[in-house]
Amino acid sequence: MPRAARFLLLLLAGLALLTVVAYFALTKVTRDWFERDIELRSRLAVSSARQSLENNWRTDRARLTETLTDITRDERIMGAAACSREGELLAATEAYPREFTCSSLLASMRRDAPASADSWSTTPELPSGSVRLSVTFIGGESQLRRAVVLVHDVSYLSRRERTTRNILIIAFFVLSLCAALVTLIAARLAWRRWTNELRKALKGGASIEFLPLLRDVRTLARQLASDREREARGGLWSPERLRATLTQYLDGERIVVLANREPHIHERTADGIAVLHPASGLVTALEPIMRACSGVWVAHGSGSADRETVDKHDRVRVPPGEESYMIRRVWLGEDEERGYYYGFSNEGLWPLCHVADARPTFRAEDFAQYVEVNRKFANAVCEEVDSDDPIILVQDYHFALAPKMIRERLPRATIIAFWHIPWPNAERIGICPWRDELIAGLLGASVVGFHTQQHCNNFIDSVDAFMESRIDRESNAIVQGARRTLVRPYPISIEWPVHWLEQVPSAADAHVGVRAELGLSPDVLLGVGIDRLDYTKGIEERLFAVDELLTRYPEFRGKFTFIQLAAPSRTKIERYRKLNERIDEVAAQINAKWSTANYRPIVLLRTHHEPASVFRYYRAADLCYVSSLHDGMNLVAKEFVAARDDERGVLVLSQFTGAARDLTEALIVNPYDLRQASDALAAALHMPIDQQRERMRSMRRFVSEFNVYRWAGRMLVDAAELRRKERMSGRLDAMARFTRTGNS
Repeated sequence: MPRAARFLLLLLAGLALLTVVAYFALTKVTRDWFERDIELRSRLAVSSARQSLENNWRTDRARLTETLTDITRDERIMGAAACSREGELLAATEAYPREFTCSSLLASMRRDAPASADSWSTTPELPSGSVRLSVTFIGGESQLRRAVVLVHDVSYLSRRERTTRNILIIAFFVLSLCAALVTLIAARLAWRRWTNELRKALKGGASIEFLPLLRDVRTLARQLASDREREARGGLWSPERLRATLTQYLDGERIVVLANREPHIHERTADGIAVLHPASGLVTALEPIMRACSGVWVAHGSGSADRETVDKHDRVRVPPGEESYMIRRVWLGEDEERGYYYGFSNEGLWPLCHVADARPTFRAEDFAQYVEVNRKFANAVCEEVDSDDPIILVQDYHFALAPKMIRERLPRATIIAFWHIPWPNAERIGICPWRDELIAGLLGASVVGFHTQQHCNNFIDSVDAFMESRIDRESNAIVQGARRTLVRPYPISIEWPVHWLEQVPSAADAHVGVRAELGLSPDVLLGVGIDRLDYTKGIEERLFAVDELLTRYPEFRGKFTFIQLAAPSRTKIERYRKLNERIDEVAAQINAKWSTANYRPIVLLRTHHEPASVFRYYRAADLCYVSSLHDGMNLVAKEFVAARDDERGVLVLSQFTGAARDLTEALIVNPYDLRQASDALAAALHMPIDQQRERMRSMRRFVSEFNVYRWAGRMLVDAAELRRKERMSGRLDAMARFTRTGNS
């Protein structure tokens, strides 16, 4: 039973007991008070008529009766009688009860009252109810036995007792209701306070509170969820399980992926052709899936040696030495790349979808290029399929129009469109002049996926605001005509285990090697940030947080260095060029402020790093700070967790990332709040080893279970189930047509 319910029951029991005690106590006090009042009234009545009574006691019984009648004019005195000392009834009013004889009353008085008493009372019962008999003696000592008997009607006492009882019962129910309301309000307030504290712990607070109970509950919840999934589906998600899922649900069909960025870029160097891997979260997530499932990756061929490495159909098998899947490269002219990629995609859609103080720029000529390039890629996808109902994964905001274009050529295709960045609310997406075309394009997919449920809700609201369609909110689906498009959250992740870690030295070796390579002291504390050079990543705010740390925590001056790996990105866009210059300026200012002869707080490595090199920095660091101002997921956070097989290191994570919903054991901060961010950095650097291990172990368990194979598996299973239903519906339609034809 909940604590609040137990408290309420105890409180009600206490109120009931108090009401009973109060009733009996109040009844006794009230009756005693009324009886004393009756005795006082009796004495006053007799005293006021004393002279007349004494004058007529023996001489005139008629006048004595009149005097007694005058006494009974009080509405509460039923009757009166005069008794002699021998117990003889001398006079009585008409209403005096004859059951009460003078002799019996005097006998009772001699038995119950002291000899010196001048009055005596009793409360006998009559058939009509209780009465109060009051015997008062008059005269001197010699006449002590002359008595006046007054009979009082006390039925009103019972009425008043009933009224008192009713009032107490009503008071009990009122107090019970008030107690219940107070308990309910207190419980609600306590629940709200607890949930606010829980939400604060999940999102991060200014005080960076660490709640072991929260971690225990989260760990238990994950364990239960993991146990259920393992029982239902047979173990952790892995490449083998993903292949088995593909075989079970999709008959082992190959997958066609459409993405702007290719996973392997061939670049011409002085030493020949080198294969590079782009700094892209999308590539990080999708490339292991393609290695596991095979298929074709359709992408923009952007490398300087890409054309030299493809066959006559613009295909090349990758990865080198493994050749587990194929890249189909699509070539873009300079105008196409400028309008489609730099223009509409990254000057228009990117700032539109990210809340990072950047105004989107929309140009009609850019959108025209966007349409044509989407068509070019859609045609390439259709050329790579090997059936009329293939599985196609369309990735990200570069190809919002492609699902509809593919659907027009392959109406039976199962198309999954995954939007890797946030989807804004309906009001914000309404800024785009071509919002209808974007939404209609995505609705050409069978399934539209986002990282979070909030992004799904925003998309559905956008459809509701701008498109003619029926929204099935119960199943989160958009219905247009006979077609349904599911809208689902699929939080993306990374492979587990990360195959790049096979090429990376241990954490202990990386710790020594990176510090030596950068000319840092072996015992210096190291922080790391890994990003493309983009204004949504909060790199400026990150460097300012380091400055704030050194300002407010002087013990870290000369002892803490932050390494920022910033791969250049979209340098043809003016805003990115200015950001590049600004990051240089900020790093130089902070270094000028805190550097000494053999110490610098900021190490800025503004160049492309291969994945193995990135994971080496992860393993060398004491903390990783992800300070995105707005991000769909951010896989850097999960990569850092995956790299730390030593269960050391602390993740400081922006609350504005999708990853903050998964990795709640990180120190969650608002990157705009430099004081809070610096507190988190200090807390990370001071954190005991056992607490680091507890947090890292919990996050590693989550990432291992909710890995990228699970992400892909869930999407593919949903798509397969949708295709099965559509095929069944198609067969039923065909049977209906056959039946109608036969009947005709």
